[in-house]
Amino acid sequence: MSRLHGTKDFWIGALRMEGPAFAAAVAEAPPETPVLSCPGWTVADLTLHVGAFYHWVSSFAGSGVTSAPAERPAQGAPDPGVTALEYWRQGYDKLVAVLEGLDPEAPAWNWAPQPKRAGFWPRRAAHETAVHRWDAQLAIAAGEPVEAKLAADGVSEVLDTWLPAGKRRTPGQWHGVVQLVAADAAQQWYLRLRGEGVALLDTDTILDHDDHRARALVSGTASDLLLALWGRVSFDTLDVTGDRGLLEGLRVS
Repeated sequence: MSRLHGTKDFWIGALRMEGPAFAAAVAEAPPETPVLSCPGWTVADLTLHVGAFYHWVSSFAGSGVTSAPAERPAQGAPDPGVTALEYWRQGYDKLVAVLEGLDPEAPAWNWAPQPKRAGFWPRRAAHETAVHRWDAQLAIAAGEPVEAKLAADGVSEVLDTWLPAGKRRTPGQWHGVVQLVAADAAQQWYLRLRGEGVALLDTDTILDHDDHRARALVSGTASDLLLALWGRVSFDTLDVTGDRGLLEGLRVS
C-alpha cells in the first residue's frame, strides 16, 4: 500500500483552493436549490452545514485542549440579517486563520482512534470542503473532480481515520480483501475486512492467505474513488472486479 503524507501547508493550500470554489458555486445558485447528492438539503442547508463545521472547529482546534468540545451542530445559526453565505464566509476566514497558526503537533481533540494532535484538523477541513464543493457544483451543473493528490489523501483519510473509527454508512459484517487503485495519483491501498473491523495494510501479502477468499479490485481516478467512498457516485462509475458486496463495507456516507 502506498500512502500520501500530507502536510499542514498542503491541506491549507487545498482549503484555500476549495473554499472559494464552494463559495462561487453557492453564489450562483438560489438558496432553495436542491442539492442532488444530499437528498433533502437545499444549497442554503449545505452552506450552513459547512459554515457550522468551520465555526465549530475554530472554537477548539487551537486551544491546546484534548477533552471533547460541545457537539458539532448539524446546521449553523447565523445572526439575524446574516445570509447563509455570509455566515459561511465568517467561518471560513476564521478557520483559515486558526489553522495557519496551529502547530500540527500541539494537543487538540479529535474523534478518531489516533493521537490527539492539531494536525488532524487542517486535513479534515480540506476534505470536508472538497466533497461539499463538489455537492454545491452539482446543484448548479456538474461537480468538478477533486484534484488527484488531494483526492488520494481523501481516500486515505476514509481508510485510516473514518473506517477505524467505526463510521461506516451501514453497520454490518464483511470478510475479505479489497484493493483500491488510483492510477492518476500513482496510489493503491489494500484493506482487510473482518467482521466489523478493517485494517489498512502496508503490503499485498495478505492476498496470499487462504482464509481471505472474498476479494475485490476497484480502480479509477482518485476523485471517483473518493466520491464513491462518500456515497456521491456509484461504484459502477469505477472498474470493479471480484466481490462487489465488500464495497458496501467501505462506504462512509
